[in-house]
Amino acid sequence: MRIAMVGLGRMGANMRTRLRAREIDVVGYDRDPSVRDVDSLESMVDRLGPGPRIVWIMLPAGVVDDTLARLSPLLRGGDVVVDGGNSRWTDDAPRAGRLAARDIGYADCGVSGGVWGAEGGYGLMVGGAQADVSAIWPVLEALVPEDGSGLVHAGDVGAGHYAKMVHNGIEYALMEAYAEGYELLAAGSPVNNITEVFDAWRSGTVIRSWLLDLCTEALRADPGLARITGWVDDSGEGRWTVEAALDAAVPVPAISASLFARYASRQEDSPAMKLVAAMRHEFGGHPVHDAG
Repeated sequence: MRIAMVGLGRMGANMRTRLRAREIDVVGYDRDPSVRDVDSLESMVDRLGPGPRIVWIMLPAGVVDDTLARLSPLLRGGDVVVDGGNSRWTDDAPRAGRLAARDIGYADCGVSGGVWGAEGGYGLMVGGAQADVSAIWPVLEALVPEDGSGLVHAGDVGAGHYAKMVHNGIEYALMEAYAEGYELLAAGSPVNNITEVFDAWRSGTVIRSWLLDLCTEALRADPGLARITGWVDDSGEGRWTVEAALDAAVPVPAISASLFARYASRQEDSPAMKLVAAMRHEFGGHPVHDAG
């Protein structure tokens, strides 16, 4: 079986490696000449041979529509396009509609597993019509862990990216909880071996997880985390999760707080907290810390 993959960054390149190791030939295209197999989308599609053909896109959300506009004229009826990047779920139905006008199938696939997926497999959440999902099922089975776990047809078009969005919102909250626990342990507590405490939590406790494993490895590599700053970016999915919760009138206080904590991480000196300090000084004479 042969498929095309557009986007060979950290995730796409590792997915190509895993698929090839499981006897699925991948023709990859990327803007970076050092990682791509062909020089153009046209050459990539030509290499796929007769249809039906599968093209898997692993690109940032902001460039998917432009790529589809260039790609769709090269495809034929019966082909299937998979968007495996972190696209916003509300973009999926319009994309599927535009492709359906050319009799081209579409599936959205939330992919989790990070840079470790090439070896251990990925968690996949797929949305789309049954016929389109069935067409790509052998590819999905090759990407998940060896025992076949971690794969779900979540629902119609958009369901895969929606499930991945909520997954990432939960991830935000879990990371924030571990981070707050770490800071409390480091803030003058009687614990003098924080890394080994984290390591002990990895076995037998109710808070063990892969994220906890990664916490421990990071602390082993850089005790005190002196080599990095506290600035934390966000990919957009945490924002979309909170927006979806607002639309559905569903309370998500932990996820919301974890998102706002990332915004706070980017402020050297919070204007909001300056005003809080000023108000406390005004109404109660409480001391303030001089900026000088």
